[in-house]
Amino acid sequence: MRRPRSAPGWTTAVFGLLAAVLGTVGLVSPAAQLSVLGLATPGERGSGDHTPAFVTASSMAALNMGVYYVLAALADWRAFFRWTVPFRLLTCTVFTVAVIGDRAPTAFIGVAVWEGLGALATGAALRYERRDGPDAR
Repeated sequence: MRRPRSAPGWTTAVFGLLAAVLGTVGLVSPAAQLSVLGLATPGERGSGDHTPAFVTASSMAALNMGVYYVLAALADWRAFFRWTVPFRLLTCTVFTVAVIGDRAPTAFIGVAVWEGLGALATGAALRYERRDGPDAR
């Protein structure tokens, strides 16, 4: 079985695997996904309520993204690892602002923390390898 070959690869693979799993959960059970995000699942939907469509779209995006991350980790694609750091920090910021601005429930801060900590872990692993790795000598 192939495995990531570097610390940044492992951080990327773990994030990708979690994203793929959560995306799959949303596709299989949208109500469970809404619950994980701290969003209410109304018993009856009114006309114009497109919650299921948005859950399906975001879950499919998470599944696809997760697979991309895992494949990049298995390929040890360093440029991809570097690209994810600022964009995951941006995602952390946007989700945090959404909670602060009452556009998302407080539980949604978990998504922001997950993105932010993951970005910092990947960034730290990249920095460590650049500074102390075998090529640094």
